[in-house]
Order: sequence, then C-alpha cells, then structure tokens
Amino acid sequence: MPPSPTTTPQTLNDNETHLDSDVLIVGAGLSGIGAVRHLQDHSPQTRWSLVEARGSLGGTWDLFRYPGVRSDSDMHTLGYAFKPWTERKAIADGPSILRYIQSTADEAGITPHIQFGRQVLKADWSSAKSCWNVTLKLSNGQLEHLTTRFLYLCSGYYSYTQPYQPDFEGQATFQGTWIHPQFWPSNLDYSGQKVVVIGSGATAATLVPAMATTAAHVTMLQRSPTYMVARPAEDALALKLQRVLPERWAHHLTRWKNIGVGMYFFRLARKYPDKVKRHMIGLTQQQLAPGFDTAKHFTPRYKPWDQRVCLVPNGDLFKALNAGRASVVTDTIERITPTGIVLTSGQHLQADIIVSATGLQLNALGDIAFSVDGLPYQPAQALAYKGMMLSDLPNVFMAMGYTNASWTLKADLTAGYVCRLLQHMQRHNYSQAVPRRDPQVQAQPYFDFSSGYVQRASKVLPQQGDRQPWRVYQNYLADMVTLRWSRLDDGVMQFTASSKAAPSSGAGGVNKAD
Repeated sequence: MPPSPTTTPQTLNDNETHLDSDVLIVGAGLSGIGAVRHLQDHSPQTRWSLVEARGSLGGTWDLFRYPGVRSDSDMHTLGYAFKPWTERKAIADGPSILRYIQSTADEAGITPHIQFGRQVLKADWSSAKSCWNVTLKLSNGQLEHLTTRFLYLCSGYYSYTQPYQPDFEGQATFQGTWIHPQFWPSNLDYSGQKVVVIGSGATAATLVPAMATTAAHVTMLQRSPTYMVARPAEDALALKLQRVLPERWAHHLTRWKNIGVGMYFFRLARKYPDKVKRHMIGLTQQQLAPGFDTAKHFTPRYKPWDQRVCLVPNGDLFKALNAGRASVVTDTIERITPTGIVLTSGQHLQADIIVSATGLQLNALGDIAFSVDGLPYQPAQALAYKGMMLSDLPNVFMAMGYTNASWTLKADLTAGYVCRLLQHMQRHNYSQAVPRRDPQVQAQPYFDFSSGYVQRASKVLPQQGDRQPWRVYQNYLADMVTLRWSRLDDGVMQFTASSKAAPSSGAGGVNKAD
C-alpha cells in the first residue's frame, strides 16, 4: 500500500501557522514502523512523518549487537498481526528480527520516507493554534523546527545513550576489558578468555551460553536468582499449521494460541504463586545435572511474574552449565580488582573480560522536554489514560508494551486506537483530544513490577489510576475491549473543535510552579 508521508504543509484554521504533518511519529523501531503501517491501512488520509534519532531503523534490534542477542518473546506475538512470521525459530535472534522490521518497512514503502538523524529535543503545545511546535537536533548538530497536530511516541521506555551502570569500588583499576551490552564493541575477541557476566536477567541468560561456545569459561555472577524457563526455540504447532494452512491463517492461529497460553500461565501464577513456583523450579532442576544447587542459584526470593520470567531457548544456558563451559555464582560484589572481582564471601573471580549486564535506564516520553502553553509538563505527575495517552497532555500517543507478554501486542492495539481516534476527530472537525484527570482518581505505580529497573524509574514514569480508564492492564483481552470497542467520547476524553481551541487547565502533569 502506498505511504502517506508529509507532502504540502497544511494551513490551520484562523491563523497563518502551517502544519508540517498531521502525525509526527518518533522512533523507527518495531512500534514506529507498525504505527505507520496501521495509518496507511486504517487512516490513509492522515499525513505522517517518521523521525529517527539514529542513522538506521530497527530500534532495539539494531542497537543491541551483543553475542546471541535474541527475543525474549515468541515472534508470533512479538511480530505484527498483519505480517506473518515465517522463519522456523519462534524465539528469534536479533538479526532475524531486524530483517523482519526492514522488510515490513520496505514492502509498505516506508523506508524512503524515514528521516534519520533527527532527535526530538522538546515539544511545546499551543492551544490557540492546536498544534505542537517541535524542536529536533540533527546529526550535524543543527536544530530544526516543525509543527504537527499529533505526536506519536514510538521510542520505547529506556535510554539508548545511558544504560544502568552501578559504581563498583575499584572498577577503574580493572586491567581487562569492561563492557556494557548496550555498547558492545564490534571487534571484541573473547575466544580463550575468562569472562564474568554480572547480572541474571534476559541479557545475561543470553550472553552466557553464546560466549561459552568459544570463551575459556563464562561465569554468571548474580546477586539473586531469576526464574529461568526452558522452551523450544521452534514452535512445533506453528510449523505444522504452516504446512497445511494458508500463511495468514497459520499465523493468526499460532498467535492466538500463544496469547492464550501466556495469559493462562500468568493468571495461574498470580492465583497459585507457591504451586507455580515449585513447578517452575522443578522444571529447572530437570534441566540441570544431578547435584546442582538449584535452591541457591535458581530459586528466586520473589513470586513468579513479580519480575519478568526469562526464556532459555532449547535450554542453552543449562546445557552450558552442565558441560562445564559456564558456571553460576550467587553473591554480592565487594570490590573490583585489576584481575577480577572480590565477592562478599571472600571468593575472587578471575576475569579477562567483565560484562556488566546490569540493566536499562528507563525514561519518560523519550526524554523529550514537553510544555503545554509554555508551562513545563511533568510526566511523573500524570496518569496514563488506557495505557497510551497521559492526563492533560493534548494530542500525544505513546506506544508502551506489556511486562508479561510481547511488546507488540499492546503496540498494535494502541495503533488501532490511534487510527479510530483520528477518524473520529476528522469526521467531527476536532483539532484537540485530551484526557482530563478527575481529582478523585487515586494514583498507583504504572508498573506492578518489582524489577530493579522499574523501581529506579519510579520517580520519572507516569502513574496509573485506581479505576477505568486510568487502569493499565497487563492483559491483552482487557485492552482489546478497551481500545478496539469502547466509546471514544467517554466523558474523560475531551475534544475541541478546530474553530475554538480552549486553553489547557494545567491539571495533572503540568507544573505551574516551574
């Protein structure tokens, strides 16, 4: 389908300001490319622009280049509903996912219209003109200014430039190679080297078996264990369906099967956490050699799904441990030495390479400085509306995925809602849409998650409310009902016609004190 990129600027009603686009999409990763495709299919008259801060598309799947980088979700749900995943591996590697995103953009004619090397620095909303005035920084350092009716943030929720890196005592004295996975050096040769990977999340679980194939030895040093679940990299049912059914039917049946299975086990874990924990630990024990201390190294202190569960495709991590190519140490770091790490227990881990897989640094709204009619907007003071807009922030959408399922499931639903809302506004000649916060709604954390990266970001992330439509569901079916079929004009979303733009109330996220 042909794209609908920005063409001739549009004049706003009753003034001389021009719109450079109807919708400015920020981020050309999995969410951003999907957002454009939805606009093409369901709101073809909408003029869009797509900007990307980096020099290439792909987002996460182009940024991360560490050994073995892969999805932590199956590609039948991490992929788009409109584009079947046809490769054999359902738990796919990063390069395969990047090719999938690239082919989606190429097939839809999106790629030539992506404006690379453009980082959005700030955005100021004008109620009088019903538009966003956006400032971008180009790759050459120059600034660019443009106007748009809507902003659609598809830049994820973590910083691409600043990962989380604890300050370990003695770190500067280490004489080997120190790496954070977010900035993996392309020329690193770790063959025959002793490697220590600090961390126990999805990145560490991926790095350890991948590096263990050629390194002398790889040690996963964890402060506390994480739930690790072995799963086949290939989906047997999906492969069978692909042989007997049309491609799209096989994709949708597999997608719904995986959605259903994921929701079932999540609800089971919430309802019977102790039983599910015993079952999961038992499955892990079956993967490990007799005598392995599963209680110490693979029995978390928290309940299942209080943090994200790590997938181990084909049990590769457990195979590396059983073969002696890798090991797990559960302890805390006392200090870094020139040749390794001294632990609180007194043990010294020799290392030629230390990989600090210590996590991400979350941000809010892509680190864009927002203001509404000149007043700074504070995301941490706002409530999330249906998990995809913020209170008292006009004409801004954000793609935010699930913590207990694939990111794209929610991103697809959000894109569908955006198209519905745009069509509704065009039919009624509305220029502004803003969810207004009810003072009686009580604020709660946006993520009901105990992971360190979430807790560290609690002061910058928006919040959710204690009732609809301010609840953030980690549930695909609940969101499907809310975003596909609920009323757009629900009494919370306030619309303003083009001819009479009302000023913002300043409630919610706008901080007048600043």
